[in-house]
Amino acid sequence: MSGAMARRRFLALGGGLALAGGLSACSSPLASGLTGSQPNTADVIFWNLFTGGDGANMALMENAFRRTHPGTTVEATILSWGNAYYTKLALATASGTPPDVGISHLSRLPLLAASGLLEPVAETGVTELGVTPDRFTPAAWKKATVNGTAYAVPLDTHPFVLFYNVALAKKAGLLNAAGDGLKPMKGRAAFTGAVKAMKEAGAQYGAAMSITADPSTAWRWFSMIYSGLAGPVVTGSGTTIDIDADAMQETFDFMQSLTGPGLMPSSLNGSGANALFSTGKAGFLFDGEWQIPSYRLVKGLDFNVVPFPALLGPEPVAYADSHALVVPRNPKRSPARTAHAAQFIKSLLDNSATWAHGGHVPAWLPSQRSKAFLGQSPQRNYVQAAFNAQYDPVAWYTGAGSDFQNTVGATVIEVLAGRLGPKKAVAAMRADLKRYTTARPPVTMK
Repeated sequence: MSGAMARRRFLALGGGLALAGGLSACSSPLASGLTGSQPNTADVIFWNLFTGGDGANMALMENAFRRTHPGTTVEATILSWGNAYYTKLALATASGTPPDVGISHLSRLPLLAASGLLEPVAETGVTELGVTPDRFTPAAWKKATVNGTAYAVPLDTHPFVLFYNVALAKKAGLLNAAGDGLKPMKGRAAFTGAVKAMKEAGAQYGAAMSITADPSTAWRWFSMIYSGLAGPVVTGSGTTIDIDADAMQETFDFMQSLTGPGLMPSSLNGSGANALFSTGKAGFLFDGEWQIPSYRLVKGLDFNVVPFPALLGPEPVAYADSHALVVPRNPKRSPARTAHAAQFIKSLLDNSATWAHGGHVPAWLPSQRSKAFLGQSPQRNYVQAAFNAQYDPVAWYTGAGSDFQNTVGATVIEVLAGRLGPKKAVAAMRADLKRYTTARPPVTMK
């Protein structure tokens, strides 16, 4: 399918990227709308979806570019996260009025690339500035590559990680000799024992996680465990169900071994999980590193963050996604604008230690290895999670805030709540996936 045909079919099917928005670390609508022209009111037009602490950090990075490039102007526009953002980005690009640089989750990249909406990285001018594959976290660069072509420049990796209460961990005998991390633990028995030890040390629960009405978090937890045992649940660019039934049943059984005996709540919303961990009533918290700034504000809470150990498989796995910088395709973009966009991207990478203050691990290795980043704690403690990153399976319907995460996550919630046994849950998951694998994709994906 040609790029033009792909874009027309993409638009005819309502955008394809409108897969139902969800909640995220970078969610909070500030702008909306699905169409509109993009006037050249600055040398670089930049679209992103960052608010709160992430938004403040991005503003600092934008200002750093302005200081080092005083003759180049940047106009940053913050749009609604999820559904509205990706749809507007796609429609603006297809209609010939895109921004010069945009943000994309790497889990959303396959459809954008297959729709012919993005410039290959090699054609954006960043390579001439030293932006090369060997200077990025390998897992992130691999995810930025579709069918052998890189279409995005990874900015970070934001993994699902293990928070722990330092005082409770010390009392439970879980700290290492230096007291700056946990003792090594590997496998189901060791991890379950650690959760149990936290509860016996005086916590109401050994661990907590947002479950109720939070299918994306439930999916992250499931995907991380299952990925240690088996490959992606769908293959063939999302057209084939590829479940390992034994591995999935073992995953569900392990999850219920924590919620069933009451080592962690079987039903808990986000504010409940926050309250339990903030007040020392939960020893561990399973969540994204983007929560770190919130817990830093809790007076008297001494916590640390580390990657999850290997749980069911032989090696550690970290469920993750990445924010990345993309250059939407625009045949009318002048060489000067292309050059400005490349300089802007390079500047954001060089200043991504600032971005790490939000909890994210810089994907740009020069920043990841810099004193500015290595001086940040606990961020430096879970860098390995970026190298062990496992993303959503490649399909047109997966990715951050997608209906896919909401649907399969809802089944995981039923398992955690004890309303669905492991064997029946495998059948339910298969039914969930069939809904997507049999749907007609908006574009041909190879």
